[in-house]
Amino acid sequence: MKANVTLKKLADMLNLSISTVSRALKDHPDIAQQTKDKVQELAEILEYEPNTYAINLRTNKSKEFGVIVPAVSSYFYHSFINSLEEEARRYGYSLMILQSVDDPSIELENLKRCKLSRVAGIFVSISSKTVDIKPFIKVEEQDIPIIFFDKVPDFDTCNKVCVADAAATELAVNALLNKGKKNILAFFGDQNMSITQRRLNSFNNIVGKKNDCEFQLFFAENASKASSIFEETVYKTKPDAIFCMSDELLTGVMKSVQKLQIKIPDDLSIVAISDGFIPQLYYPEIAYAETSGFKLGKLAFNRMMKYLAGHTYAQELSIDSVLINGGSI
Repeated sequence: MKANVTLKKLADMLNLSISTVSRALKDHPDIAQQTKDKVQELAEILEYEPNTYAINLRTNKSKEFGVIVPAVSSYFYHSFINSLEEEARRYGYSLMILQSVDDPSIELENLKRCKLSRVAGIFVSISSKTVDIKPFIKVEEQDIPIIFFDKVPDFDTCNKVCVADAAATELAVNALLNKGKKNILAFFGDQNMSITQRRLNSFNNIVGKKNDCEFQLFFAENASKASSIFEETVYKTKPDAIFCMSDELLTGVMKSVQKLQIKIPDDLSIVAISDGFIPQLYYPEIAYAETSGFKLGKLAFNRMMKYLAGHTYAQELSIDSVLINGGSI
């Protein structure tokens, strides 16, 4: 096995002090150019790599961010991570990506791992079952900034970066109402999540004021549940429109739509809130209010860098949403 090349070994071979070698590798202005050249040439020949773990222990800082999401397989989170990684690379950072699989206990294990790795900061979208955010607050009190995104806690004094949930819901619902739809089935996620509550409140504020419009609310924790609810109710209530608050619920509903051979939009109109990838998989394409994971990643990284620069006050930021017309309404 090849032995690791250390600063001490480089220093001994060049008859220099360890501090001189260290500063030469960092291109420090106090070190003569001739010395820098010798050190850097030998380091390249011996394939020297800095011990980042030791550096982190010494400085209590790293050039790595932790990212905790419910599932990397989600296109929204995949898009968010791609955006985040793109920005992180530009600034010399890397990402440690962890999944909670929507389990609070695994989420806490991931949080602990980020802390032990001395990450520079953490981006986290909490699980649907997370109710206690005190562990996150304790980590932040130890000078590890946390930016909550997408699924965020209902807690004021923390940094949150979200999509414009109310505005996105308004765009989607008005797209149906403007087409004269009168009987809407609305599918929402976990009622305990703040993202669900924001989208639900917006829906009620719009549709609830329409005296000539009927609607039914359904809550489904996953695509399978949304699919079964749809099949149980579609022929009983005879809706003319469906609203889905997420890609996951849209997937469940569309599975049943295809199974029952319901024609879109002749028999039923559908609109969703989406990152944009899932609606394009169907024909006709599903109309949706855009909630871009890529744009959210840019905004979240920008907030993290400002936090690290000293702007540590709590903020809640959001990205704008636009309606993307498909052939489903």
